[in-house]
Amino acid sequence: MEPLGESVMRTPHNGAVVQRRSKTRSYRLSYRSCLGTTSRLGPTPALTTRRLNASRRAAKPQNLTERVDPEHLALLVKSEWQLSYVTPLYQFRHTQLKSYSRQLSAFIVAERQQGLAVEVSELQSSYRVSLSVLQGLTESENDPETVLIQIHSKPLFAKQDEPQKSVWSGLLTCIHGSPEYLRSLSKDFTCLPLFGSRGPEYLSRVVKTWFQKTFDCCFGPLEINHTSLQWFVALWVDCHSQSNIQHLRMLWTVPAEPPLQIMYTVDPQDAWDLWNSVRKEEAAKGAEEVGCIELQEVSGYLEALKSHFYRHFRLDLSSGILKQVSTALGSAKDTGRIKMSNSRHVIATLTLLTECALLKMPI
Repeated sequence: MEPLGESVMRTPHNGAVVQRRSKTRSYRLSYRSCLGTTSRLGPTPALTTRRLNASRRAAKPQNLTERVDPEHLALLVKSEWQLSYVTPLYQFRHTQLKSYSRQLSAFIVAERQQGLAVEVSELQSSYRVSLSVLQGLTESENDPETVLIQIHSKPLFAKQDEPQKSVWSGLLTCIHGSPEYLRSLSKDFTCLPLFGSRGPEYLSRVVKTWFQKTFDCCFGPLEINHTSLQWFVALWVDCHSQSNIQHLRMLWTVPAEPPLQIMYTVDPQDAWDLWNSVRKEEAAKGAEEVGCIELQEVSGYLEALKSHFYRHFRLDLSSGILKQVSTALGSAKDTGRIKMSNSRHVIATLTLLTECALLKMPI
């Protein structure tokens, strides 16, 4: 068992030691294309260099209940999703979702009959698969419609009249995707880079296999790195005045023998007051755009939190790694698991995750 130390603290409002970086609007993340010679994408100009945003608009609460089906919205916010990235889908058409539903259903049954999905034995061989457009979840004219995937079945020994129940759900989405990248794609490709799944892992594998064979795409794990977790801290704390975050909890791993895990809990009002002080200091410099949050502010805020923790407990978190963040608005883990607990902030969360997925893609 790894030792777990927990600290619940009220953050002092003054005397913060904040280390700041030089002002910059953005920095580039460049990588080489990993395309094989047989891929239909071929060499695509201007797609091997990406820019990781260092400035974001502050999250604004949105009432999605007015434009998203309540049942779909409840599905989005009640569960924890495992994230993956997916490369552009070749010849995917939103108008063919009913046909895709039948094809995927038949594929799952065939995999089971061939013994390739032996774990499905506790479910009946009949499945109802539905692919549907999740209306109301696009934010820009370049974003493709979000696709919701649901698999229904029932236990092997269920009563004959017992209805099928949802046993797996998936989500393919692109919220505020890079306009430059989306416009550069051929019309034969649909970019839905963020894939979320909830349910048995073997069904996730079968669904991914079908998509890869049908649309010549590639899936990969989407971890939420240290920088992205820091962004979630800032974006969610920034919403406190509009939606009470109730708490700010951060799980840190500090190198030690044995490794030490620390749950750092901050009172929500203290977290908000400290964030305000960092924001006001940047605004006083005249370097802040109205309604925008800069990476420099995020870094400064985390440095202040770590400084206060050191002052109280004489433990330097700078040597550690941020592994998990949670508030009443949601939780994010470095393993690529996300939970959106408040529908008013779904768009802001999916926007950041879409960017993470686009940056992780090998093309």
